[in-house]
Amino acid sequence: MMKFSACGAAALLVLAATPALAHVGHQPTDGFLAGLTHPLTGLDHLLAMLAVGLWAGVVGGRATWAWPAAFVAAMTAAALYGMVGPWLPGVEPAIAGSVLALGLAVALRLRAPLVLGAAACGAFALAHGWAHGAELPLGAGAGAYVAGFVLATAALHALGVVAGRLLARDLPGWATHGAGGAVAAMGVALLVG
Repeated sequence: MMKFSACGAAALLVLAATPALAHVGHQPTDGFLAGLTHPLTGLDHLLAMLAVGLWAGVVGGRATWAWPAAFVAAMTAAALYGMVGPWLPGVEPAIAGSVLALGLAVALRLRAPLVLGAAACGAFALAHGWAHGAELPLGAGAGAYVAGFVLATAALHALGVVAGRLLARDLPGWATHGAGGAVAAMGVALLVG
């Protein structure tokens, strides 16, 4: 029954999916709602944030909170810069590259030292954060916008951690390799697309 429930929930999420609207010109004008939906409606952001949680969950221990926290902190700082700083070249390829790299980390069950994993997650977060900040909708409150995307990001990380713990603890190794490989393959598709 558990398999059916998980599959049914996944099918409902796929059916409820909307087009990717996470980039300039498509956000709601309410700051909190715009921030909340930004990570959820762009496949690149969604996959990277889930993959951070997956990787942290697969590794376990202090990584389950430290790596997502490093991502959120770096993302927030980069978003604040993106709201006022100049345009940065290569942000979209960097975001796609983060999806690829995080997918590979999950697929390989990469057991990085705590500080190195946190640094990697923080580095991956910089492009995501800058994109969030640079895409602040006109007329939206910056504080509410930041609160929205931080909440959505933390929720995606938490979902990934739970899934990563299940993969590491309750499922055979090929399931982790497959999940990470699927994320990495999407990263390749985003890079070449």
